[in-house]
Amino acid sequence: MAGRFERESSQAFDDGWATLEDLPPLKTEVHEERARTIITRNESPDISFDRSINPYRGCEHGCIYCFARPSHAYVGLSPGIDFETKLTVKPNAAELLERELAKPGYKPRTIAIGTNTDPYQPVERERRIMREILEVLDRCSHPVGIVTKSALILRDLDLLAPMAERGLVKVALSVTTLDRKLARSMEPRAATPTRRLSAIRALSEAGIPTSVMVAPVIPALTDSEMERILDAAQEHGAAEAGYILLRLPIEVSPLFRDWLLRNRPDSFRHVMSLVRSMRGGKDYDAQWGKRMRGEGPYARQLAQRFSLACRRLGLNTRRRPLATDLFAPPSAGGVQLQLF
Repeated sequence: MAGRFERESSQAFDDGWATLEDLPPLKTEVHEERARTIITRNESPDISFDRSINPYRGCEHGCIYCFARPSHAYVGLSPGIDFETKLTVKPNAAELLERELAKPGYKPRTIAIGTNTDPYQPVERERRIMREILEVLDRCSHPVGIVTKSALILRDLDLLAPMAERGLVKVALSVTTLDRKLARSMEPRAATPTRRLSAIRALSEAGIPTSVMVAPVIPALTDSEMERILDAAQEHGAAEAGYILLRLPIEVSPLFRDWLLRNRPDSFRHVMSLVRSMRGGKDYDAQWGKRMRGEGPYARQLAQRFSLACRRLGLNTRRRPLATDLFAPPSAGGVQLQLF
């Protein structure tokens, strides 16, 4: 136990993997970036939000299928090991957010966080960038939707629960598989499936609208678990659900293929054949309206299974939009901007 005058302290965090073998050490480099803006806008017609925040670039979870890996290639780093070990943090994220929310004419709509890399990845325990962003959104009564694979989100229940009472927050936990060994291989540094389900329960019991994202659905590998994941999530308190088909952009495809050959060689041909059958004969089709769901008979079967399971479980029957009428711009930031 550290003395109370020590300058540094450590805190144990249970990610649920204590009963499986330890992973080999992986050194992470963290670089700071003084961002100029923090809210990213998009006009994609097949997603439900038009703005998002990414507190981090890169993700320690190391999910082999992550469609965000190509973002590292944009800055001259590899989408492979660099994506997992060379992280960029934005220490001025909360300050920038206040400034952007204070701009004259700003109109609030739900800000999505966790759509690119996980805001609750392990580095967040130390850097607390996501925590600072939530504090700004809470003060301004601004709506936010969060997606994560991490039980670390429970650290922020003291902020999330009061925001939920005002209709300002929704949380989605991503669950790819219930198989611990498969999850350990595909998502080596994310929380166990059991910990994610426990987080759904804790969030739901705290009054926070919580959903499960069955994502990504990998044909002939995890697609058979769709109904079981939905069953388990509903039992733990999830009220909504969604799913996304495996996405293999150009830099991700060879990484996933290599992983599949090493870990599930007997399934390689079957998995990739089904992937291509839903992607117009290619590993990936980035067209809007197709990239999330795919097309063809197998894709339609997945959609029907998902719809039937949700109907049976009563999921997605109580969708409510987040509140935007409570928004109060940061007064100090607004005054400061007006000086110029």
